[in-house]
Amino acid sequence: MQHVRAWAVALSLAATLTACAGSQSGRAADAGGTQAAAPPAGVSVSLAQWRSDEAEHHLEVAVRNTTDTPIRFVRVQLVTESFETLPAHPVDTVIGRTQRTDLRIPYGAAVCPPDRIPEVRPAAVLADARVGDGPERRYRFEVPHPDELLTRLVNEECGAHVLRQKVDVTFGDSWTPEKADGVRTMTGVLHVVRKSGDEEIEISELGNTTHFTLRAVSGRTRPVVVLPAGQASLDLPVRLSPARCDPHAFAEAKKAFLFPVRASAGGGDPLWLIASPSREMQLAFTEYAREACGLPGS
Repeated sequence: MQHVRAWAVALSLAATLTACAGSQSGRAADAGGTQAAAPPAGVSVSLAQWRSDEAEHHLEVAVRNTTDTPIRFVRVQLVTESFETLPAHPVDTVIGRTQRTDLRIPYGAAVCPPDRIPEVRPAAVLADARVGDGPERRYRFEVPHPDELLTRLVNEECGAHVLRQKVDVTFGDSWTPEKADGVRTMTGVLHVVRKSGDEEIEISELGNTTHFTLRAVSGRTRPVVVLPAGQASLDLPVRLSPARCDPHAFAEAKKAFLFPVRASAGGGDPLWLIASPSREMQLAFTEYAREACGLPGS
C-alpha cells in the first residue's frame, strides 16, 4: 500500500546534537574531534532507502567510484543535527569502479521539537576507509543540502511526534477469531484516545504490514472514523487477516506488527502514526496466522 514507508517512523524525541565543525582546507573535525579528510578523488556518496530498510531504521549510503582504484570502506556513519548520531557502523566492503554500490547502515531517531516539524539540517557521511594499499583514514563526504530523503524522514518522524501529542492509537487486548467470506480473521478494536486539545481528529487510513492486513469492520475508508471535537476517545472495530502465508514470512517477522495509521487533527495534514499490539497479542496474532495459513507451529 502507498505510504507504507511510515513503518519506519521513529517516535522518540532525541536530544539536540552538537553541530559538526565546518570544512577547513579540505579537512573537518568529526563529532568526536578526529580530523576527517576530504573524499578521495573520483569517489562520492548519496543517500537512499529501500522499503525493507524502513521498519528497521536503516538507509543506504550509495557509493560511486569512477576510478580503477578500489576503496575498502571499514566503518560508515551518518552525522547530522537532524538525527541522533549512532556509532560508526562496520561494513568492511571493497568497492571498485561502480556507478552505485550500497552500504547499509542504521540511523538514529529524528530530533523533534514537541510542537513543530523542523527544517532538515546539513548532513555528512563519515567513513573509515583505505584507498588502494594506503592506510586507513577517516573521510568526510558532504551530503548535498537539503537532501530529499532526509527531508522526508524528518517530516514523517517529527510529524508523527507532533501528532502523538494530540492523539494515541493503540490495540485492544481482546480479539475474537471468526470467518468472513470464507477467510479466517481476528476481530477486535483500536483505541483512539485524545491526549490534548479539543479539535476533531480524523483517522483517514489504516495501513497493512508485511504480514497482516488491517481493515475497519464497517468497511469505511478515507476517512475510516472521526473522533468528534471535544470527545475524549472512541473504539474502532477492526478486522485482521494474514497478508501472506509463506513459512519464511513467520520466521522473519520483524516488521509484522508495525501498523501504520494515518490521522490528522483539526483539519491539518494527515500524518502517519505507528500502532503496535502488546507482546502477548503479537504472539496470539502469529499463532492465529499460522493456523489460518495452515502452517506448522513454531
